Amino acid sequence: MKGERAQDMPQPDAAYPWLLPSAVMEPRAGGGGARRTARDWAVDIVCLAFAAFVGLLAADDAQAAAVPDWALLADQIAGAAACAALWLRRRWPTELAVALAAVSAVSPCAAGAMLVAAFTVAVHRPFRAVAVAGGLAMISQPIQAVIRPDPGLGFMGASAIGALLVLTMIGWGMFVRSRRQLVLSLRERAVRAEAEAELRAERAQRLARESIAREMHDVLAHRLSLLCVHAGALEYRPDAPPAEMARATGVIRASAHQALQDLREVIGVLRAPEGGAGSEGVPGAGSGPGADRPQPTLAALEELLDESRQAGMAVRLDQRVIDPLLVPAATGRTAYRIVQEALTNARKHAPGAEVGVVVGGSPEEGLTVLVTNPAGASGGTSVPGSGQGLIGLTERATLAGGRLEHGPAPDGGFRVRGWLPWPV
Repeated sequence: MKGERAQDMPQPDAAYPWLLPSAVMEPRAGGGGARRTARDWAVDIVCLAFAAFVGLLAADDAQAAAVPDWALLADQIAGAAACAALWLRRRWPTELAVALAAVSAVSPCAAGAMLVAAFTVAVHRPFRAVAVAGGLAMISQPIQAVIRPDPGLGFMGASAIGALLVLTMIGWGMFVRSRRQLVLSLRERAVRAEAEAELRAERAQRLARESIAREMHDVLAHRLSLLCVHAGALEYRPDAPPAEMARATGVIRASAHQALQDLREVIGVLRAPEGGAGSEGVPGAGSGPGADRPQPTLAALEELLDESRQAGMAVRLDQRVIDPLLVPAATGRTAYRIVQEALTNARKHAPGAEVGVVVGGSPEEGLTVLVTNPAGASGGTSVPGSGQGLIGLTERATLAGGRLEHGPAPDGGFRVRGWLPWPV
């Protein structure tokens, strides 16, 4: 899932095209370059104006040095052609920089275009290409000083100033390139961090829905076990009085209706979208008609036992907690689920056996829950089970900081014992 989400993430080049240099864009089909933006046009105009300005300064110096008219005309034509060639700097920056370095060696008017081309290479190409173009531009400066000497600066002065200009443009271009790469890297990290945050939120929502579904599974198993007990009683006592038959069928109808509602809630949780819009009626599943339905706590334990007694079970409660309302809600709810699952298993595997429930503890000692039952009576109705309920309860008790033990008792019955911390 994470790989699929990574493919759907917006890439920095696509999300922020103004950060992507036009020279590194792929050419469009049909031979045209990448579509130029308003920013590209502005940069091109500034570069052309800079190259023309440097070329005009070189032409003025040539006139002051009494250069022949034909040489001055050729120099100006070469400078104009070099400025026009800057239109190709986004598609072939390295090749253009090499060519303009050679031209600027004999034509000072092309020096401005050569500097712009070297700057473009430094912005858009790796260091190897920058080293080649910059090296040729550096070599062209002393050659130009020999071919077209400047009487005011001399050979060393003209060469030093030309090399300094080349190094300045290349350094500036490399700075712009590193800054763009840094901004792109930060943007990419921000996009990935946002996608990972969405993944973590989705995973948390999924885990919450699964937890709710497991809890509803316990409730549903309890309801269905009641149905099986009452249906088994009707099957084995067809001669029961009409009043008892009516009472049993009423309990079956009510339990079946409640089981259908619980099943609908479980399915709603599993089908709910990530935002929780489909979790109506599910405890703890967000907004909805039943989202704020109170969860059972230790104070509701007596009602649970009364419900089991109405189903024909013999249940004995030894409540040693002075005030169940003082037990923290999370601890009491876990204890309630332990007793509920133990009663469900007793109805399944030991029908007719008396179940003993002992609940005791204090804030200093923690809360202890003990559910025991002897071996089931012969001839009862046994319901198959998967054992997933006790596994889920063990995990739930462990997550709450407690422990749960279950297994055969020495007298041949079954025992479930849990201990939970009592937060103050």
